Amino acid sequence: MIDYIKLQRLSDKVKNNTATEIEKDDYMILLYRNGSISQIQYDKYLNDKNASDTLSAAVTIGGIILLGYIIGKMVSPETKN
Repeated sequence: MIDYIKLQRLSDKVKNNTATEIEKDDYMILLYRNGSISQIQYDKYLNDKNASDTLSAAVTIGGIILLGYIIGKMVSPETKN
């Protein structure tokens, strides 16, 4: 299961260009392990960590995951995590 609080924190930092390299790596690993990005996308990030298009796409994907989480909480408030 994905850690939504960690995802939000890292997503905000990546989006605001305040994330360290380690935080960017953690963000991409979190998305990869969740199955939110493919092996190809993850490898592309690893091969060129300066590729802003890969991180931008990851921020969008993370935002969609967080939106789904929030909607899920609103629809089913008794569900935890």
